[in-house]
Amino acid sequence: MTFDKTAPDRRSVLLGSAALAAGLFAPRHVGAAPDEVQAAVPVADAQDLHGLSVFGDLKYAKGFQAFSYVERTAPKGGRFAFSAPSWAFNQNPQTFNSFNTFILKGDAPPRMELCFASLMVRALDEPDAMYGLVAESVSVSDGGNTYSFRLRPEARFHDESRLTSEDVAFSLTTLKEKGHPALRQALREVESVEAPDPLTVVVRFTGRQSRKAPLTIAGVPILSKAYYTRYDFGQTTLTPPLGSGPYKVGRHEVGRYVEYERVKTWWAADLPVSRGQFNFDVIRLEFFRDRQVDFEAFKKGVTTFREEFTSRTWATEYNFPAVEDGRVKREEIPDGRPSGAQGWFFNTRREKFSNPLIRQALGYCFDFEWSNQALFYGAYSRTQSIFQNSPMMAEGMPSDAQLALLEPFRARLSPAVFGPAITAPVSDGSGQDRRMLREADRLLREAGCTRKDGVMLLPSGEPLAFEILSNTTSFERVVLPMVTNLERLGIKATYRVVDPAQYQLRINTFDFDIVGRRFALSPTLGEEMRDLLGSVAARTEGSGNLAGIADPVVDALVEKALNATTREDMTVAAKALDRVLRAGHYWIPQWYKAVHTVAVWDRFGRPASPPTYDFVPETHWWSDPARAAAAGLE
Repeated sequence: MTFDKTAPDRRSVLLGSAALAAGLFAPRHVGAAPDEVQAAVPVADAQDLHGLSVFGDLKYAKGFQAFSYVERTAPKGGRFAFSAPSWAFNQNPQTFNSFNTFILKGDAPPRMELCFASLMVRALDEPDAMYGLVAESVSVSDGGNTYSFRLRPEARFHDESRLTSEDVAFSLTTLKEKGHPALRQALREVESVEAPDPLTVVVRFTGRQSRKAPLTIAGVPILSKAYYTRYDFGQTTLTPPLGSGPYKVGRHEVGRYVEYERVKTWWAADLPVSRGQFNFDVIRLEFFRDRQVDFEAFKKGVTTFREEFTSRTWATEYNFPAVEDGRVKREEIPDGRPSGAQGWFFNTRREKFSNPLIRQALGYCFDFEWSNQALFYGAYSRTQSIFQNSPMMAEGMPSDAQLALLEPFRARLSPAVFGPAITAPVSDGSGQDRRMLREADRLLREAGCTRKDGVMLLPSGEPLAFEILSNTTSFERVVLPMVTNLERLGIKATYRVVDPAQYQLRINTFDFDIVGRRFALSPTLGEEMRDLLGSVAARTEGSGNLAGIADPVVDALVEKALNATTREDMTVAAKALDRVLRAGHYWIPQWYKAVHTVAVWDRFGRPASPPTYDFVPETHWWSDPARAAAAGLE
C-alpha cells in the first residue's frame, strides 16, 4: 500500500476486496456493478469448506495450525506507535471526529477494523484465499449462488454477549442499506440473508455477482444487532463501538491520537488464523497534519515505526543520531502486490476534461524524467498501467486472446488500443523539453482549442484553467514545475491545499478538477474494479471512480475479468482492459517503487519473511524488551 512516496496525500487508499480481505479486515473501496452485467460463472457446489478462493486453490489444508508468515509463539505485550500509511472507507490519516468507520459521514481513525471480526480472513501469502474466523466452515450450493456459513459457538462480542447468525444477517443487511457507498456497492448482488438457527447464516446472491463476491462478504465486519438497537448506525459518534475483534478503542484525544487496546480475553486468540498475530498490548495512532512534524515525532521516538513516502527525506534526512548509532534501522522491504493506479486523476464529469485529447496533452506537461532525478533522487520508475508491477499489465501488441475481447468493440475504441500498449511520454530530462510542449500544443489544437492573447481557449471559448487539489504542501515541489509548463501553453493551473475534512468531503462529492491519489489493487480482481472504473460508481458519491469513467466498453471488460474461470483468463481480460484505459488518458501517471521504505526504532521482533501480498507490522510483529532497552525506549 505504498503511496508515492511523495504522493498528494502521501499514503495509499486500500481498495475493495483487496482491502476487505487484507488481514482481519480492511475495506476500501468495494465496487458498484454496472447497470447490466452478465450472470456469474457457476461455481461447483461443495460442503464444509474450511477456506475459499476465487479459483479453488488453497495453500493451507484443513487443520492447519497457523499461517506460515507469522511467528506462532510470538510474545504478547508492549506497544506499537505510528502514523497510518494506509486507510479505508471514511478514515482520515490526519485527523478524526468519529469512531463510526462504516458510513460516509465523518472522519474515522484508521485501523478501526481491528475492533471487528469477520466471517473469514485473508491469508496474505496467497492471492485471494480466505479461512474461517467467526465461520467454522462454509458450504456452497445452487451453482455458487448460495453460501451457508456455520459459525463458531464460542464467538463473542467484547461485552461477552454471544455473536450469532442474527448479528451476521443484521450486519450484511444494514451495511447494504445504510453503509458507506463502498460497502453498499460491494453488497449489491446479495439477494437475501437468512439466519435459520443461531449458528447458521445463509447468503443468497442474485446470480450477477462476480466470482470474488463471496470472499468479499466473508470479509465484511460483523456488527452487534443488540448494540445498534440502542445506537443509530447512520450517525457519527465518539462513543467507541462494541466489537468482537482483537482490539477495542482505548485512550484517545480527538484529532491527536487513538490507542487500540488488545482484548486479552479475545475469544479467537488461539484460532489458526489468529496465532502469532495481534501481539501488541497497545497499537497507538498519532495524527499529524504536517509531514515535517510527523517526521520530528519519529526522530524523538514518539512514533516507533515509519513508512517513508518522501524520497528526498529518505535520501537526505535520515542522518539523525538514532540512525547513526543504530537505534533506528532503515529497510527496503519487497512489495509483491500490484502497484495500483497512482496519478493525477482528471474529473471527466467536467466538460473541460471530457475530450481525451485534452487529457493526453496535459500529460505532456509533467516531466517525470526531470522530477525523478532532481526531486526523487532517481528512486522511482514511471507508472504506465493501472496494473503496474503485475502480470495483468499490458505490454507490446495485443495477443490473439486480447484481440478476441477487443474486436467486438473496435468501432467504439481508439485505433491506439489495437497497437502497442500506450506508454507515458519520455522527456530529455532537462526540465525544459520543448518537444514535449510542442506535442501538447498540437494535441490541444487537434481537440479544437485555440490560443488568444497568450491564453489557451477551449472549443467553447472559455479559458482552459483548473485546480489541482491536495491536503498537503509537501507535494508542491512536484506540482509547481508542471504548473510552469502549463503556463507556457497559456493554461492557468493552481495548486490548492485544503484541510483534511474539506479535502475528504470534496473527494466524496467529486468537487475537484484534478486530484492525486493511489489505489492499491488486489492480485485477484474483484468488486473493487466496478468501484474504481464502473459507470454506476461514476455517479455514486464516495466511490473510488474519481475520474468519472462511464464507458460501456470498460464495464464489459471489467465483467469479463471478474467472471473469468481461470487466472489466465482474468489476466487476459485485465490486459485488454488496461489497453482501453490507457487510450482514455483518464489520469496523468505518476511513479512507483516495488518496495516499502521503512524506518524502525530497533525494539521489535518480527517473522523471518513478510507475506507477499501485504505488509502489516502492527499485527505481525511483537515487542522485544531487550532490544527496546538497548534503544533507550523502555
